[in-house]
Amino acid sequence: MPPAVRFGVNYTPSEGWFHHWLDFDLDSVRADLDSIAALGLDHIRVFPLWPYFQPNRTLIRPRAVEQLLALADAAAERGLDVNVDGLQGHLSSFDFLPAWTRTWHRRNLFTDAEVVDGQAAYLRTLAAALADRPNFIGMTLGNEVNQFAAEPHPDPDRVTAEEAERWLVRLLSACAEGAPGRLHLHASYDAAWYQDDQPFTPAHSARLGEVTAVHSWVFDGTAQRHGRTSVQTEQHAAYLVELSKAWAEDARRPVWLQEVGAPAPLVPAEHAAAFAEATLTAVLDCPDLWGVTWWCSHDVSRGLADFPELEYRLGLLTNDRKPKDIARVLADASPTGPPAARGTALVVPSDPARRSGCAPGGPVFDAWFRLAADGARPTAVLDTHADDRDHLTARGITEVVTPEQVLPIPRGPQGGTNS
Repeated sequence: MPPAVRFGVNYTPSEGWFHHWLDFDLDSVRADLDSIAALGLDHIRVFPLWPYFQPNRTLIRPRAVEQLLALADAAAERGLDVNVDGLQGHLSSFDFLPAWTRTWHRRNLFTDAEVVDGQAAYLRTLAAALADRPNFIGMTLGNEVNQFAAEPHPDPDRVTAEEAERWLVRLLSACAEGAPGRLHLHASYDAAWYQDDQPFTPAHSARLGEVTAVHSWVFDGTAQRHGRTSVQTEQHAAYLVELSKAWAEDARRPVWLQEVGAPAPLVPAEHAAAFAEATLTAVLDCPDLWGVTWWCSHDVSRGLADFPELEYRLGLLTNDRKPKDIARVLADASPTGPPAARGTALVVPSDPARRSGCAPGGPVFDAWFRLAADGARPTAVLDTHADDRDHLTARGITEVVTPEQVLPIPRGPQGGTNS
């Protein structure tokens, strides 16, 4: 764990979005980083676009790597540490996959031996290039790469949970070979926690890599069901942080809220600052929080076409680098001290084929938020650990409850209970 919770931002360049790698302008990057550093944040998450950096399986462009290093060095000059996502992968509704994996060269991203060898070489190269930079936090394998593995992706690369685990272990090892001793991790979108047939599982997220990453987006049904000011919406990030701990084998494993944002129109622009303040207040009450990295730094330019409408307005800063009210919330955020252990644990199913019960509308989700609304500060525990005294004691858990004990008993048509 860091000595204090980290606060940062996912860096979206103000000029050219992530296509800026094609016309890399270090002066523009410096101006962006100045506007981020002015908020008092301490790190950025950076996104090379995989096809631009590795256009051929055996070609990792030296000039692209040099540009990444120049960005990292510019960040260091402004007191910003850098986490680098390698396999981009998927960003803001667009897929970026190299031609040597698609159409005429269609090969599975997770199981084809040559593809995985190419990915490992790429990640190892980036990590090794950054290894001597003091401000280099470590590598994230890619941004929500699990979305390529199952529906609702329109053309998924099918993989079993066992194959997904082998892929993760192999690529995390490649990162460690390139930069030993750094904080290397992987990041899934919330299907890993909520979708029964998603091959990337909660156990993968909570046990592989140096830290657990969670990405919290309330357009997953939470805000639609409960509204923008509900406990469910304002504490969704905290819920995912605590839910992840059920699967962790280390009682003190750090959790990184690596993505969270205020998506319009579910969270209107005029309410974004209040949403951010409520989200941060809730998540800073979670023990073992590594950090919070907001999505995102700068708005997407209206000159770029075909983005979902919400993507254009997610920035802490406008496209011309002016801070919004929400930026000031992040600038002022700070924990008041280490939060106390969460003594009440809600039982969740260990079977990943039943994880939809944790999704919005599921009994685990509804019970957790019933407890949260009552001020219980809940966490989560697997059903396989619910009677494990050593496990519960290590986590500071003093009370274990099931969703059935928390939720109201359904009433029959004549007022009696349904059995």
